[in-house]
Amino acid sequence: MTQPLIKKDKIYTYQDYLSWDEDVRYELIDGVAYALAAPLQIHQIIHREVSYNITGFLKGKKCMLLYAPSSVKLNASELNDTVFEPDLFVVCDRSKLDGRTYNGVPDLIIEITSPSTARIDKVYKFHKYLQAGVKEYWIIEPDIGSISVFVLENNNYTAFVYENTDKVPSKVLDGLVINMAEVFAEIEFLEKDSGNQYN
Repeated sequence: MTQPLIKKDKIYTYQDYLSWDEDVRYELIDGVAYALAAPLQIHQIIHREVSYNITGFLKGKKCMLLYAPSSVKLNASELNDTVFEPDLFVVCDRSKLDGRTYNGVPDLIIEITSPSTARIDKVYKFHKYLQAGVKEYWIIEPDIGSISVFVLENNNYTAFVYENTDKVPSKVLDGLVINMAEVFAEIEFLEKDSGNQYN
């Protein structure tokens, strides 16, 4: 499939999104296409460790963990102009899966920021997830070792902020607690072995 020229001044819909080559990934926010950069190793490590914790917790339960390039269309309309590929998301209503996209609101979304995505994750996605009614939204910031957990209460988010040495509980997935010290310990090993500092 030939990848079309994506223009910043053109408004796209979910149908356009479906027609694009899956090897080149984009998200749509109000019809504007944003290219997704390849993740850094630090991002991949956190993704792996958090995924491992959630997958183990959900084993045998009705909810399931998905991650990019699986997409989320918060609005069920085919003409919807906002499509996200969250780093990680948990869904408990499997009837809204169509093989590529989750057509509805996930119960939990986790984004791991990078320098190129931090503003989108903390501003644009934050407001879209809030408006859609995402029950719990985590923002993991590797560069500063911070984890912000936003829990939907009375149509607004209540924030809980943790450090990378804390045990972080989920409010939506009762009983899930992720030891961030263990997650970030993997990054310390990477930095010592490579001699690079990722923050």
